[in-house]
Amino acid sequence: MLILVKYLQDRKGSMTKKYVLERYLSKLLKGDRAGCRTVIEDVLKSGMPANAVYMDVIWPIMIEVDRLYGQNIIDSAQEAFATRINRTIVDQLQNKLPRRAERSQKIVVCSTSSEHGELGAQMITDLFESDGWEARFLGSSVNNDDTLAFVHSWRPDILLLHGVTAKETPGVRNLIDKIKAVNAYPDMKIMLSGGIFDRAEGLWEEVGADMHASTAAEAVKIAAADESERPKPRRTIKRRKKVASPPVEVEQLETAVS
Repeated sequence: MLILVKYLQDRKGSMTKKYVLERYLSKLLKGDRAGCRTVIEDVLKSGMPANAVYMDVIWPIMIEVDRLYGQNIIDSAQEAFATRINRTIVDQLQNKLPRRAERSQKIVVCSTSSEHGELGAQMITDLFESDGWEARFLGSSVNNDDTLAFVHSWRPDILLLHGVTAKETPGVRNLIDKIKAVNAYPDMKIMLSGGIFDRAEGLWEEVGADMHASTAAEAVKIAAADESERPKPRRTIKRRKKVASPPVEVEQLETAVS
């Protein structure tokens, strides 16, 4: 089955060429590491900055791979090598990211235990560093108590948790409750991104978080905004009638991918 990516609109309103996304996704689903590297190298040579490649190519393709796997359109082998190729590309792009002047702000990023969740959290961390933040990426292996201890010793402005599953939600609620109960650093804000919090509207508010972002670009934008401009949590919960459309529109064609 060939997945045709129609278009992806970037932050400035122009369109990432559909053939770039089409080529990249096709090679990714075949496990073609060299082909994927060539696509990204061509995109960089065309003048697209590395942070735009993160946000307008790798991120939406990562979300699309997760969707395809969740709907059993691709198998676990394709999902695994697609995620690992994406991670290799991200590792290679990291030192090409532009660097803003330091903001004197700090962020800690944690993730779910899945490779997909860790990749998203790593990309978020990289983009915050690019935007001038001092960032620490804890990944998924740090337990709540150690996360709490680190947060209180390092005193970040934001703690961001990415890619949380429904099963992991009680643990996130417990961590947030502990942070607020100890109240050792009351100015720190908690942001949730991806996973179940993108599918259940208002759940991020219900568990006690201060902010929510669906994408890495949105996370950086919300964090950089004045507090008066950030969405205010309502502490109510309701389910979406339908899942919000991802930033990539796709059309599934009945053609086998070899």
